[in-house]
Amino acid sequence: MSLLNVGARALLANQVALETTGHNIANVSTAGYSRQSVSMEAVQGQFTGSGYIGKGVQVSTILRNHNELLTRQAAAAQAVQAGDTVRADRLMQMQDIFQGGSTGLGAAITDMLNSMADVVASPTDMTARTVSLTRMDEMAARMRSSAAQLQELEYSVNEQLQTNTTRINSLAKSIAAVNEQIARAKGNGQSPNDLLDQRDMLIRDLNQYIQTTQIPADDGTVGVFVASSQALVLGSQAGEVMVAESQRFPGSQTTQLFFKPPGGAPLELSESMLGGGEMAGLLKFANNDLTEGRNLLGRMALAIGASLNYQQSMGLTLDGQPGQPLFSLPDSAVGRTSGAAQGIIDFTAPLGVSDFAASDYEVRFTTPPAGQVIRLSDNKATPFTDLNDLRSQPIDGLTFDFSVAGNANERVLFKPFADAALNIQALVSSPRELAAANPINAAMGASNTGSMQLAGLQATGKTLSLGPPAQVLDAGTAGLVTPPSPSGVVLTFDATGHFTLAGNASAPIDVSATPPAPLAGPPYAYTPGQAIHVDGWAITLQGTPNDGDTVTVGDALDPAGQYGDWYTRNAGNATALMALRDAPMFDGSTLSDGFAGLMAQVGTRTQSAKYAASLSESIASNLEADRTAVSGVNLDEEAARLIQYQQAYQASSKMLQIAQNIFDNLIQSMGR
Repeated sequence: MSLLNVGARALLANQVALETTGHNIANVSTAGYSRQSVSMEAVQGQFTGSGYIGKGVQVSTILRNHNELLTRQAAAAQAVQAGDTVRADRLMQMQDIFQGGSTGLGAAITDMLNSMADVVASPTDMTARTVSLTRMDEMAARMRSSAAQLQELEYSVNEQLQTNTTRINSLAKSIAAVNEQIARAKGNGQSPNDLLDQRDMLIRDLNQYIQTTQIPADDGTVGVFVASSQALVLGSQAGEVMVAESQRFPGSQTTQLFFKPPGGAPLELSESMLGGGEMAGLLKFANNDLTEGRNLLGRMALAIGASLNYQQSMGLTLDGQPGQPLFSLPDSAVGRTSGAAQGIIDFTAPLGVSDFAASDYEVRFTTPPAGQVIRLSDNKATPFTDLNDLRSQPIDGLTFDFSVAGNANERVLFKPFADAALNIQALVSSPRELAAANPINAAMGASNTGSMQLAGLQATGKTLSLGPPAQVLDAGTAGLVTPPSPSGVVLTFDATGHFTLAGNASAPIDVSATPPAPLAGPPYAYTPGQAIHVDGWAITLQGTPNDGDTVTVGDALDPAGQYGDWYTRNAGNATALMALRDAPMFDGSTLSDGFAGLMAQVGTRTQSAKYAASLSESIASNLEADRTAVSGVNLDEEAARLIQYQQAYQASSKMLQIAQNIFDNLIQSMGR
């Protein structure tokens, strides 16, 4: 009987081995499957006087070929890869919005400024004026189109975020359900290999959307944590995630991920806490990359519009009226907070558009009313002692105006450029309303004997809007030109190369000083080719004057009519408008080169993201290869085992056959 038992046990053990090998072969293409193998052990032998007699073999367990460290490393690497890849894909979509070429926004800006050349050449030509206004309208339309495309991209990202949260919550519930099954199966003392594979696969799928860490429990379940410490799955209980607007800055359209534990209140998470996964990549794109793209575009719209509007207001139309704004621009940007603070960024104050930084800002009240302004693009901090101190110091060309200070540690978020491009409109439609003429005229003295000549005359207003840095010459009358008296402002030169002024309202300004200060004098030093700033206008002279030479600057609309309608044929302000294309505007770049700088910044981000995605993909592929080398099924190896176990099974059957023959012979012998 012992021989029969040994053979039966061997037969059953090898049958299990064959079934396990067949199970491996059947799941060779199953994602997440870990190869299984049979662990056999000898049955305790029977003691006799001649020693222990073996009782055969039995299956102790079915082993799961699995390396916990490699599995976790592979899942974490795939999470990073998923985040980098989705961010790179979205950045490439944003890069497509800012295209160059003749149909791009940069070409529209250049065409708009270059069109002023025909107005300068022929100020009364209605066709030239109409073309210039058409170019302005086209530029504004392309600004709005680019902003609308960014808005569509943001909508698409938000939809993907919502879809991903639904998938995350579904996977979390599935993991919790499998946890419960594993805990029950663990009660029999054996490892439920297929359930463990199923759970690992669910966790790997979850890491595609949000990076997790796992902590095993004694009952065989695994706790799954997000953002380092938030228990998304704990035993058979699953939490939830959701995407919503930041609670710290209501109305700011800042998207954040929230974690809601079972029975608890939602907790706001930032993308920096998430590590990897599509959610982290999408949130980083939405709150950093897309924000920068929108700020770069909005800064360009606001700076160009404000500069052109300002210079337009310095000139005269064909009807002798001061120029009206060419573009519609926001008056202010409202600060967003969940606290008590109330503040705006005031765009009606004198603007230093060349100082604009493409960034959002946070005002943080540390010891109210004191605090600091943080430029979020690089975390540069500017402290202030109270609200008046904050209001009196323009930061990056912006004026922060608070009526109510915040509480201690309260933060206020400002997005000054977010919607500037989306709402820009060209306002002037009649060619007569283009303010091409200077509001002042200049004439050299009839009895001059020197070589001095007029090189330029421009209305600047009391604010130099185009630094860098932008300087306010006279904050009380900023943006205004003081018209000369009927007799004009007369510059009289002496033999030493100095000049005096008569008829002026204020002293000439030295704009090279920081801050600008009155020129030393009188008499004032004259430098050929250097502009003389007086009463909101600037005159540039060349050559050498003789003693007694004069220059008279007069009001183009003098009530006495001594200049007649000369202003209609004057294009001094159109020249100033056209000169804006070479003015330093965007981080040192000229206005005409600003779009190229925008493209370069977006392109640099895109290339960096693509490189990061390529690198993380390589790392994830290598770690997955290491994992599958341990857990994967090799068909050649399984085929060899089939032959091995088949031969063992056949030998076991032969053993039973021999035992049967021996038993039959014994019975026959005893029957005789």
